[in-house]
Amino acid sequence: MKTLITETHKQQAISAIQRLVNIPSYLQESVPGAPFGQSILEALKECLTLFQEEGFETFIDPEGYYGYAEIGEGEEIFGVLCHLDVVPAGDVSLWHTPPFEGIVENETIYGRGVQDDKGPTIAALYAVKAILDAGLTLNKKIRFIFGTDEENLWRCMAQYHKNEKSIDFGIAPDAQFPVINAEKGLLQVYLTGEGTTEFTLAGGTALNVVSDTATYNGEHADVIAQKLTELGYDFTQNEQEIIVKGKAVHSKDAAQGINANTRLATAMAPFYDHDGLNFLGQLVKNDAHGTSVVGEMSDEASGPLTFNVATVSIDAHETKIGIDMRIPVTIDKERLVEKLIEKASEYGLTYEEYDFLDALYVPADSELITTLLGAYRDITGDMRPPQVSGGATFARTMKNCVAFGAMFAQTKDTMHQPNEAWPLAEMEQTMVIYAEAIARLCCE
Repeated sequence: MKTLITETHKQQAISAIQRLVNIPSYLQESVPGAPFGQSILEALKECLTLFQEEGFETFIDPEGYYGYAEIGEGEEIFGVLCHLDVVPAGDVSLWHTPPFEGIVENETIYGRGVQDDKGPTIAALYAVKAILDAGLTLNKKIRFIFGTDEENLWRCMAQYHKNEKSIDFGIAPDAQFPVINAEKGLLQVYLTGEGTTEFTLAGGTALNVVSDTATYNGEHADVIAQKLTELGYDFTQNEQEIIVKGKAVHSKDAAQGINANTRLATAMAPFYDHDGLNFLGQLVKNDAHGTSVVGEMSDEASGPLTFNVATVSIDAHETKIGIDMRIPVTIDKERLVEKLIEKASEYGLTYEEYDFLDALYVPADSELITTLLGAYRDITGDMRPPQVSGGATFARTMKNCVAFGAMFAQTKDTMHQPNEAWPLAEMEQTMVIYAEAIARLCCE
C-alpha cells in the first residue's frame, strides 16, 4: 500500500515534537488565564501556533482551559482528542538525556511527553498534512481538541463541554493499537472511619497505582513479622517498624501487581481488632477484583472489575482507605456503590466519592471501528481484534469516539517513567496508519 507520509513529513514531525517537549507542561500553580500553570498555557499556545503554520484555524479558551484547531469543510466534525499536559520528570538523575529537550539518539526521540501525548498528537497533525499535500479533499471538518488537565482531573474537558459543540465521531491518540472500543468506568473513593492509638499503618501515594510499600509501627512487630514470613511476603523490619514490599502497576492492571497494603493488613489482622484493619485484612485480603466486597462483577464485553486498595492511612486521628475501581462497561455504577456502602458500613466505614468517569463502549461492528481496524490491518497485517482497556482516555468524553494508537504491541511503555522514548520508526508507522484511517473516514 502506497504511503502518503514523506521524509519531509517525518522531519517536520520530529521538529514539532521537540518544540512541544521543550516546554515542561506539568501541573503548577494556577494564575489568571492559566488554570493549570503558566507552562501548560505556554504549551497550548505553542501547539496552536504549530497548527496555524500548517494551515489550521485555531481557538484558545479565554480562561486557558483548552484550545482547538480545525481544517476542512462539511457539517460533520471528526475529532482528534489530545492532551498537552504531562507528568513531572521525577528524579532527573535517572534520565540519560534532559527530559525537556526532545533529544534524538539511535533513531529514538527522548523526552517527557514523546509517548504521552505530545508525540502522538504531532503524528496525527502530520498525517492530516500528508493527506492535504497529496491533494485529497476533506468532506468533513477535522478538529483537534487540546486538553490541558488530562493527567489530573480533566477539568479542561468539562470546560470544553460547557462552551463548545461536541464532535460527531473521532479518536484519541493516547493508548494502543489496533483500537480500543471499550474503556471500563473509573470510580475512585475513600472509606473513612475511626483511628486507633494501638498502631499506625500507611501505604500508597496515588489512587491509580498499586502500592509497592506499606509501613507498620506498633508493639506487635515481631509476631507480625513471623506471620509475614509464614505467608511468604517480602518485608524488612527495624524494631517496631515493618515495611512490606509489593509490586507497583497501574490500577487498571491491579491483578498483575502485588499490593503491599493488603499484604500487610492480612498479616496484622490476627493481632488487632480494628474495623478498618479488619475490612482490609479479613474481608478484602489480596483480592484484586473485590469479590468479597461487592460480589462477582464482570461482563463479556470488558471482563471483571478491578479493585485496588491504593492508599491506606490508619493512625490516632482516623482511618482513610483509598480505592480505585475499573468497572465493566455494562455494570451499573449505582448497584456497585450500593453494595460497597453496605459492606463498608458493616466495618464502621463511611463512603466518600472522589472521582468518577463513565465507561466507553463502541460496538466492534460500528462503521468507526471497522474503518479504523481496516486501515490498521491493511498496513500492519496485525489481525488482533478491538481491545478492552481499564485505562481512561479523553475518548470517553465524547460520543462515538475511541482510543486509536499510538503504541504498538512491541512498544516499550515508558509513559510516566524516566527516559520516556518513542522510536522514530514507530512514529512514522503511526503517521502512515493515521493518514490512511483519516483519509478513509474524512475524504471524498
